[in-house]
Amino acid sequence: MNTTTLTSNLSLSQRLAAFFDLCKPRVNSLIVFTAMIGMFLASPGFPPIERFLVASLGIALVAGAAAAINCLVERTIDARMARTRARATARGTISSAETLTLAILVGGAGLWLLHAFINDLTMWLTLATFLGYAVVYTVVLKPATPMNIVIGGASGAMPPVLGWAAMTGSIGVEPLALFLIIFLWTPPHFWALACYRREDYAKAGLPMLPVTHGVSFTCQHILLYTVMLAAGSLIPVSLGMSGAIYLGAVTLLNLGFLGLAIQLCRKYSDTLARKTFGYSIVYLTLLFAALFADRLF
Repeated sequence: MNTTTLTSNLSLSQRLAAFFDLCKPRVNSLIVFTAMIGMFLASPGFPPIERFLVASLGIALVAGAAAAINCLVERTIDARMARTRARATARGTISSAETLTLAILVGGAGLWLLHAFINDLTMWLTLATFLGYAVVYTVVLKPATPMNIVIGGASGAMPPVLGWAAMTGSIGVEPLALFLIIFLWTPPHFWALACYRREDYAKAGLPMLPVTHGVSFTCQHILLYTVMLAAGSLIPVSLGMSGAIYLGAVTLLNLGFLGLAIQLCRKYSDTLARKTFGYSIVYLTLLFAALFADRLF
């Protein structure tokens, strides 16, 4: 069955559902969550509910559009990888024109919400984040260098800054500390995935670190960045952004992450790499939840 036949057989609701999957809702839920925590931390009390909801929606829409553009650009690569070959763009179940059109509409709507109801700083920062992920990382860095995720990780680290800017109209050292935490978290998070998916990446021709430099070298870098992350995660305490609740939680979280990183260096296995990847998601979620809890109590 060719692409034209596949797309013509889909109803409107099926096309929209396929596009929604391309927006990577599970990944973007963590993005929006960290942005929301940025909003809470930026507000002396609870943030104004309408402003909070509109800013969250605007950021979510632009993040979803960026994810869809990523899937569109990488559709031929995704078709060669077991993890991504079921995506609608890889299978051809919705056309490139449809994906691009919907991404422009969704992303444009998100930017308009931020411009009309939040502030222009948040809109421009969100647009820059979109371009950083959809263009700089996806088009330029990912196929060019094994350090793609280190450089490109800046885009993924922006949500708390966006949330802070949405509430205050400015950027200070506090949101930059949150940015640094996610920036340092991204490489060990992604490299753990790349280790147990290295054959997929090699087949796709992408220069991921485990493919170009081997698993042992990558695990050493996972440990290095985890150590830096453990140090960086203490900055909110030093800035007075958080107290005992966060310090206790992040200490335990860091011990768990460091323990897994050390095990990867000592005796690697795909099972352990998969476990580390899963733990990294729990780590970031609970870290930001602890920031919120400390702020609340």
